[in-house]
Amino acid sequence: MVKKNSLIISKKNQNTGSVEFQITSFTKKIRALVPHFELHKKDYSSQRGLRKMLEKRRRLLSYLKKKNVLRYQRLITKLHIRKSNQH
Repeated sequence: MVKKNSLIISKKNQNTGSVEFQITSFTKKIRALVPHFELHKKDYSSQRGLRKMLEKRRRLLSYLKKKNVLRYQRLITKLHIRKSNQH
């Protein structure tokens, strides 16, 4: 019972509308689908959903990069999704 309440409290503390949370969520979903496609190469409807998720994540990343480059670089480093352009 206590465990359940603590999960609810932690969910309320997360800002699910933030760009970082959305990108992280899409990244987790995308990585979960990769093993599925190794087994089911002809699952075209799921491939379409994956492409839509990738495109949505790409748009969110470009929005974040345009608004706040520091947050963008921190996020891509944390998620290991793009090479950062730091030299």
